[in-house]
Amino acid sequence: MFIPNNFMALPPNLSAYDASQVVILPVPYDATLSYRPGSRLGPRAIIEASRNVETFDLELQSDPSKNGIHTLDEVEPDMRGPEHMVLKVQEMVKPLITDGKLVIMLGGEHSLSCGAVAAHKARHEHFSVLQIDAHLDLRDEYEGTLYSHACVMRRIFDLCEFVQVGIRSGCESEHAFAWKKKLRPFYAHELDRDGKWMEQALARLGENVYITIDLDGLDPAVIPAVGTPEPGGLSWFDTLTFLRMVCGRRRVVGADVMELSPIPGSVQGDFAAAKLVYKLVGYIFDQKKPV
Repeated sequence: MFIPNNFMALPPNLSAYDASQVVILPVPYDATLSYRPGSRLGPRAIIEASRNVETFDLELQSDPSKNGIHTLDEVEPDMRGPEHMVLKVQEMVKPLITDGKLVIMLGGEHSLSCGAVAAHKARHEHFSVLQIDAHLDLRDEYEGTLYSHACVMRRIFDLCEFVQVGIRSGCESEHAFAWKKKLRPFYAHELDRDGKWMEQALARLGENVYITIDLDGLDPAVIPAVGTPEPGGLSWFDTLTFLRMVCGRRRVVGADVMELSPIPGSVQGDFAAAKLVYKLVGYIFDQKKPV
């Protein structure tokens, strides 16, 4: 007997492309990372860890895998530069959306989100992005490229509106840009403990939402395996509460989970990232909305 080598180790009747409403897109690329490398190994680690996640979700009292989850082969990196990888991701996501699939990209560095967002923006009106992240990522250029992982939200700024949650790091120029453009990030140190910030963040999202999660947005106690860890961050259950709220009251059209940088000998971060992806699938389809 063989264990299927796909997300959640699903049998063919739940993982074939035509039978699946969800498509997992693994993109192992981390050419612009500036601190701890290794997020190119993240997609494979998430998929491997997911094979040990229970398909039945106790919170939802359901099995989200029954919606069908197809796992694509890893995307081959284009080593000409990150701008080429962003375009490659965009071109790969387009036909998946056309086929009516909910695409969840696994990274890989955060710059790749630009391509996925561009593909979804072209398909949806009243569109906005929810960013969960430790960093503003609003540099116009970093280390010689406009498409560094540190520039991802500056590039997305040119495409659509977005809401930033969990932020606890940024340079002076990024802070000035956010202030000038009235972006109003939800800084981690300002989040109230009674959760009012969740309603405030939700109110600023459009009808159609793309969720991009840099895993360093969560507390390192939950997911230590990231390229640029920052103290503090969202707790596991605050993250889930907020995501369920967003999925329940907005139409989530796509998502990504980025920048897992596996730590040799530790599976804590890998497993948490895999479970987070699966929780997202459950929250989206629990609302029984078309995607």
